[in-house]
Parts: sequence; C-alpha cells; structure tokens
Amino acid sequence: MSLSIRIAGLTTTAVLALGGALAAPGATAAGGAPEPCSRQQAHVTKAEDALARVTAVFARQQAKVEQAQDDVAAAEPGEEKAQARRDLARAKERRDGTRQTRRAQQQRLAKAQERLAACQAAQSAPPAEG
Repeated sequence: MSLSIRIAGLTTTAVLALGGALAAPGATAAGGAPEPCSRQQAHVTKAEDALARVTAVFARQQAKVEQAQDDVAAAEPGEEKAQARRDLARAKERRDGTRQTRRAQQQRLAKAQERLAACQAAQSAPPAEG
C-alpha cells in the first residue's frame, strides 16, 4: 500500500507541476488586462499545490505507521513491546490529523474548481439581448 501511495503522490506532483507550467498567465500579452477568470484559476492552482503537499505528508505518515506496526510485531514482550505500541498510537494520531487536513483541502479544491467552472460558464454564455 505504501508503494501505491508514493506512486499516486509522485503522479499528482508531476501533473501539478506540468499544469502549473502550462497554465495561462494572469494578464493577456496584448494589453496587460487580467483575464476574466484568472483569480479563480489562481485559487485552483494554489489549492492543487496545497493538496499535493498535504498528500505527500500523509504518505510519509502512513509509511511511519506501517513501520511502527512492523516494530510492534518484532518487539520482545514487556517494556519494549509497550513502547512500540505507544509509538504506533502516536504515529496513528498524527496520520489521522493529516487525514482530516487532506479531506479539508480536497473540499477547498472542489469549491475552487466549482467557482472556476461557474466563471468560465458565465464567460462562455452568450450575452442576453434586452
């Protein structure tokens, strides 16, 4: 599972890096006036970058939990095993906190994408004649 998380994190990072490099600038080349949805696009890009960072942290913490589980299995009964279990509990708490942060960031990204889609739809809609 750790390998799949790492691969997903690397894939996400690569996509975000390419997406950021290919993103349109905030101003047009001709007049310097901002594009209609540039602010929403900037928010989406920022949210994607933040999600990539949180996902990477979560993957590292998940790996620490897996390592702690291995340590518990390998520990000798007694104080060593008790300490390994405490370390495992601490690693799980940190991972769970990051899991909540990741979910919140996913929701922020979804909202930013909704706002961008609404802006783009408003820009592409034909003007109403009155």
